[in-house]
Amino acid sequence: MIDEGTMGMDEGAPTTARLRDVLDCAGRVVIAEGSPDEADSASVARIVVTGAEIADLAQVLAIVDGGTGDRCLCNGWPTIMVHDVQGELIARWTLHHQSGLRGIGDCDADLQDGPALTEWLAEHGLTGSREAQAELAAQEAEEDRRRRRWLQAAPAGLHDAAMDVSNPPGQDREAWSDQLRDAKARLAKLVQDGSPDGIERTRALLAWAGVSARESTGGLKWYDIAVQQLLLAEDPALILASLATGLPSPGQLDGAAQLFSSFEWTGAHGKDLPEPLRSMLIGHIQADGTDPMRFRMRHGYYGAERSA
Repeated sequence: MIDEGTMGMDEGAPTTARLRDVLDCAGRVVIAEGSPDEADSASVARIVVTGAEIADLAQVLAIVDGGTGDRCLCNGWPTIMVHDVQGELIARWTLHHQSGLRGIGDCDADLQDGPALTEWLAEHGLTGSREAQAELAAQEAEEDRRRRRWLQAAPAGLHDAAMDVSNPPGQDREAWSDQLRDAKARLAKLVQDGSPDGIERTRALLAWAGVSARESTGGLKWYDIAVQQLLLAEDPALILASLATGLPSPGQLDGAAQLFSSFEWTGAHGKDLPEPLRSMLIGHIQADGTDPMRFRMRHGYYGAERSA
């Protein structure tokens, strides 16, 4: 198997001109709907592109000149294998997330029109990229709905600051990280200034933290962690007192279950909780807890006895 970068393509910045120079020498192009390690498997769907269709492929493979300056960590798929007129393999490229291409130069490059390539592949019988795009779109839509549920649960006066905290990462991760740090600092100041009463403040934060405990799409998001960090910055005695002052709401108990099972809390304070909070929280989990809450309870969190 010839590696990506054949014909010296691993040197220099990727450009559409370089890509087309290779395709101009092609006798046929094989596109396999799998990673490079799977491309030769008979079970992997593939198409063979020849003649005038190679020029059509070149159009939909056009990339943003200069590349991204980075390489995706995944193997990528589909795999595009370019053969010259003698049948020799002269280049092998991979698509990444249906939006980028590897193998034209010293880094990955964004496609000028990823959806156009996805549709071209589907029209030629390779529908995997289109199906993957549809699945990604559904996941992104659910991620956005989850973020909006979190925003809707923000205590009064915090929505705008919470919006800044919840902004999704962009391509410039360093810039996003700096923006997130600043947004979290603004949120923390607003929380303190807007709720000087410690009991009221921690109860509001616990209810907000409880939103993530009911989500079914994975672990804590960066914005969930921001709320947890606000709680962890409070005096632990104040948090315990806030749960002992009046009857906590189900949402506040959800937030408490999330907080008291975090590595940061158990590492600093252990897993045991004082009575009657321990019994109240375990009763809540037994009656209406999520599977993760029950799992943690069975494994010794909240002071419950560990079962086999």
